[in-house]
Parts: sequence; structure tokens; C-alpha cells
Amino acid sequence: QVQLVESGGGLVQAGGSLRLSCAASTRTFANYHMGWFRQAPGKEREFVAAITWSGGSTYYTDSVKGRFTISRDNAKNTAYLQMNSLKPDDTAVYYCATTSTWPTRLERHYNYWGQGTQVTVSS
Repeated sequence: QVQLVESGGGLVQAGGSLRLSCAASTRTFANYHMGWFRQAPGKEREFVAAITWSGGSTYYTDSVKGRFTISRDNAKNTAYLQMNSLKPDDTAVYYCATTSTWPTRLERHYNYWGQGTQVTVSS
């Protein structure tokens, strides 16, 4: 069983930045690729970014390319999502999740999920 806890969300003005963290309660964190998803009000959850177990490869959805950066620190069992140039459309609950499949943006390939952290971007 892997428990994931997201943090770092909040309210920010358009153009601002936030850094989300995803802390994993497992010594096998480095065995998993990690992904970030988000769910806006009234919309389905969507893929945002993913990173391989080693951090050597990353994968982004088109709408965040050049603005968001996913990273990880296996020594700290933590994944990150640095979000810059935020837009009101980025407003959502952000979730991190683990997967053994690479590359994938499909929710069904992700097995453990965090509870989410709210990001609100004001215009």
C-alpha cells in the first residue's frame, strides 16, 4: 500500500507560480513512475504530467508545456509540480498518482492516488 499526500496548493493571481509536492509513504517510491492529474469543477479528471522512476524522462499534456515542470527527489520520496505562468483555466484540484506503465496518460494505469490539493487562479 502506498499513501500519497499532496500539498502546496492555494490561491494565486494569473501569471503567478505555485509548487506542488507529493509525499509518498513508501520505501519503494523509486520503483514507480509518477503522474499529476487535475480536475476542474464540472469536468473530468485530466492528465497533466508524468515522470519516470529515475526522473530521466518527462511527459506533459500540451496545455501546460513550457509552463509546468515535473520533477522528483527519490531520497525524499517526493514528487513535485512547478507551475509557472498560471492561468484561470489551471484552476482545479491537483492529484498525484503512481504507475508502473510508461508512458501513459490513462487514469486506469495509475494505481495509488493522493487526496488532492486545490489550486485556484484568479484573473
